[in-house]
Amino acid sequence: MKTVYERADIVPLLAQIFRELGYEGATLSRITERTGIGKGSLYHFFPGGKEEMADAVLAAIDGWFEEAVYRPLRHDDARQAIAAMWTNVSEYFRSGRRICLVGAFALDDTRERFSRAIRDYFTRWIDALRLALMRAGCVEEEAQTLAEEGVCGIQGALVLSRALRDETVFTRSLETLAMRLEAATR
Repeated sequence: MKTVYERADIVPLLAQIFRELGYEGATLSRITERTGIGKGSLYHFFPGGKEEMADAVLAAIDGWFEEAVYRPLRHDDARQAIAAMWTNVSEYFRSGRRICLVGAFALDDTRERFSRAIRDYFTRWIDALRLALMRAGCVEEEAQTLAEEGVCGIQGALVLSRALRDETVFTRSLETLAMRLEAATR
């Protein structure tokens, strides 16, 4: 196992643990067992304990989505940014094999603890996609509906593809959503 020298090195490990075990299931003992990092070192990097660890993971996810999805949707060529969103999201979620940790946190008792981060994740994504759709020619009301449908469709496709253990469900759903949004912007 790689020696961890920086807090940022631990965050991806924590993200995987939270994805596999959920927030409640990711006890400090399980985190130390799976990372190979002692409790003292974990508390050195995350004095606030497991909640600070989850905050760091959510912040890392937010940073990735800001750079790869939200910012391009807000500022780049609208049609290119929307097309890139489908590619980036497919890669991020590993074609449906990786759960959306933010979505998972939204569905369990963790929801209240991280409500702002969860709400911001979905709100910013919908808003950025709505703006891109409007720049691509959709009227605001239609753009809002399509943006909600797009984000909802991605999240639903993740759940369904994992439940069925069939990543082609995710891939097909993204292709269908992409065609629907592209047709609306012609």
